[in-house]
Amino acid sequence: MIPFCASIAGPSEETELQFIVVTATRIPTPEIQIASSVTLVTAAEIAARQIRTLPDLLKEVPGLNVVQSGGPGGQTSVFMRGTNSNHTKVLIDGIDVGDPSSSNASFDFGQLLTQDIQKVEVLRGPQSGLYGSDAIGGVINVITKSGSGPPQVSASLEGGSFDSFNQMGHLSGSLDQFHYAATIDHVHSGATAVTPLDNLPPGQQRIDDAYDNLTASTKLGFDVTEHFDLGLVARYTGSHLHFTGDNFATFPSTPDTSQSESTTRQYYTRATAHLVSFGGVLEQTLGAAYGNIKSRDFSPDAPPTDNFGARVKFDWQGIVALAKNEKLVLGAEHQRDSITVPISAGTDINSGYAELQSGFTERLYDTLALRYDDNDRFGSKVTYRFAPAYLIKETGTKLKGSIGTGFKAPTLSEMFQSFPDFGFFANPNLRPETSLGWDLGVEQSLGDALIFGVTYFHNDIKNLIDTNATTYLNIGRAVTDGVESFVTYQPIRTLTFRLDYTYTQATDQATRQELLRRPKNKESLNTNWQATDRLSLNATVLSVSSWADTNRDGSIPRLNAPGYTTVDMAAAYDLSSHWTLTGRVTNLLNRHYQNPDAFDQPTLSAFAGVKAKF
Repeated sequence: MIPFCASIAGPSEETELQFIVVTATRIPTPEIQIASSVTLVTAAEIAARQIRTLPDLLKEVPGLNVVQSGGPGGQTSVFMRGTNSNHTKVLIDGIDVGDPSSSNASFDFGQLLTQDIQKVEVLRGPQSGLYGSDAIGGVINVITKSGSGPPQVSASLEGGSFDSFNQMGHLSGSLDQFHYAATIDHVHSGATAVTPLDNLPPGQQRIDDAYDNLTASTKLGFDVTEHFDLGLVARYTGSHLHFTGDNFATFPSTPDTSQSESTTRQYYTRATAHLVSFGGVLEQTLGAAYGNIKSRDFSPDAPPTDNFGARVKFDWQGIVALAKNEKLVLGAEHQRDSITVPISAGTDINSGYAELQSGFTERLYDTLALRYDDNDRFGSKVTYRFAPAYLIKETGTKLKGSIGTGFKAPTLSEMFQSFPDFGFFANPNLRPETSLGWDLGVEQSLGDALIFGVTYFHNDIKNLIDTNATTYLNIGRAVTDGVESFVTYQPIRTLTFRLDYTYTQATDQATRQELLRRPKNKESLNTNWQATDRLSLNATVLSVSSWADTNRDGSIPRLNAPGYTTVDMAAAYDLSSHWTLTGRVTNLLNRHYQNPDAFDQPTLSAFAGVKAKF
């Protein structure tokens, strides 16, 4: 995880130390010029830590709390800077992958594998000024690998605890004007104990969870001319989870005596046309995206339930180079969200945005963004974001701040899906949830070896959607604030330490109580060591403090969940330039902990594998 480049340099001094970020401004920008809080996780870090799923990748990122109901494949939510789990927009190669058919339209992070990921950009703070709905907490942008140069083939096999068996195959390269990349990634996990024994009635045996995920993805491009190119990305995920559900025939409920099943099929694709005109003064991208999510849940106590949702989106973005250090970004979007099962409903959103990105005297950089969204169900919304950064190159100091607004549109389920048998009805008159957020921070480098920084953030969220006995209502208000800090230290070229600490205070303003599943304190320490030319070692320590939670069936609305500390280690040894042996241990100290309450997390586990690259 990279806070910013290792030296504060002007444009004439840019080197490989300058990390490029796209998400914060929608255009490639050196991270040193960005005021927003961004964490960049690269493919190299994913490989060093041998991470297989996105939740394991995100759990150490500052400002985030990752909650996974059990082991691999369990429903996974991310709470960013104390906001709700559906307040983070998730993009994969420019595709908005939120699920229109789910009750809160959020993305289930538990289904995303990592082996085709080039980098992940985590942008914190309200971002609706550029990204529209769902971005109260921020944006997580996943960018997959692309191909260039001679053909390259890589593959890996891994097995270990919990009957795990994981495989990956990747092909990439280019041929004349055509470039390509394709990945097949398969993860299997079985015999994972998730249900705590003290939740089971006397004499009932625990049933272990099992999970299977097959993901195939491709990224294709064709350079028609030097200034005009076409692109296509496509992604398929098929997953199957065996888990223990709850029997609500008793109160409080008890775990079922036989397994439940959940099957999900996800299809995403996006086509683009990119044109550079007038000697680089105007750059335009036209895109068309489609996403389709189908899921079926089976419980031994009820008939199967199906959810089918789809999203179609057309977008145009233009970048105008007004001057050497000044760019104007313009964009227009049309989006159609629909549910066909269990109800039939849809909504259309038309949007436009503008952003001015400026640089002054190679010290002061700022971005100012304004966006207009028109939803045919709840009306229009205007949002903004302003983010200046000031560099003091003589002392290696970066001062930064931002202020912006965010909103979350009511979901189709909240507006139209009723349950008359239970006396609960949808509310088509819901208003968007809104927020005003700001942050202030400083980053300091002491040579190339030591970098540290601290950022204070504050969010005021209004019109939160909640429920009473019969319907949904805009009745909630919350305030979240806290501190994100980091230190990176590289005493020698082959050894790097990174320490992150996040303090989060999230409060329901009506009850003056802590919001659920927002621990106040989180610390992580990552160490990466290239011990020899062939041997690399990685270790991660994660510590999370206690938090307020609810029990498994909600019959206890508030309880105190204890914190935990875990240690993960990974090692890789290059047998040759083509073959590598890998090994990793997770939860090295064999801590028994739950997150969320009543869902055991995997205990001590070990995995070994082999990678080949040609």
